[in-house]
Amino acid sequence: MSPFDWRSVLLARHAQHVVLIHFPIALFVTGVLLDLMAVLRRREEFALAAYYNFFAAAVFSLPAAITGIIAWQWALEGQRLKGTLLLHMVCAWASVVVIWIVWFLERRARRATGSLAMPVLKMVLEFVGVGLLALTGHLGGFLSGVNGGQ
Repeated sequence: MSPFDWRSVLLARHAQHVVLIHFPIALFVTGVLLDLMAVLRRREEFALAAYYNFFAAAVFSLPAAITGIIAWQWALEGQRLKGTLLLHMVCAWASVVVIWIVWFLERRARRATGSLAMPVLKMVLEFVGVGLLALTGHLGGFLSGVNGGQ
């Protein structure tokens, strides 16, 4: 099978999830860094860029989660949720929830003040989100065989 064969890309058993998952991760982590820069440098441009990154991360988290469920059903043949798979799913859904909460808090803060604002709760949630995403990705690496056996 050729690595450039379009059928191998589109019809691989869980390729879509593996590809899509990187978007919300990168967008959210970038949003956190931009939000931190906005506070440290007191620059509204960074805060605005963070807002759009959080929004895009939230939007992209949905197809990533949906393709994760499809990958579980298709590639892993719907095996019972236990062990690493269960922990991966719990962390993944917690990550999606945290991403949406952070975006909602960012949106609410922007509408209320119209300027950069980083309440402590949002900052804590952002760092929890980054940690959850890292743990979820690490566990997903084990499930896909990248970080060792299945």
